[in-house]
Amino acid sequence: MAHGSTPHFHNTQGLRSIEVGSKEFKCVGALPPFDHPHIYIDMGKDNEAVCSYCSTLYVYKPELGAGQANPAAAVFEAHAA
Repeated sequence: MAHGSTPHFHNTQGLRSIEVGSKEFKCVGALPPFDHPHIYIDMGKDNEAVCSYCSTLYVYKPELGAGQANPAAAVFEAHAA
């Protein structure tokens, strides 16, 4: 995927799980500067995936739109420097 089209999610709140509306995304851990390497996750046919760095459980919820999350605060918005 081209840069900018893959949603990024974070778990700064330390939640056990985050519901997402995308099966392909990147986990950044916590917000910078406390982030981990940005890990590409592809759920494939599954509806759940665990980040290998921060152990956040991501649960796919098709009723959420692509790039959306529950809680909404888990969506990572990169800002240009």
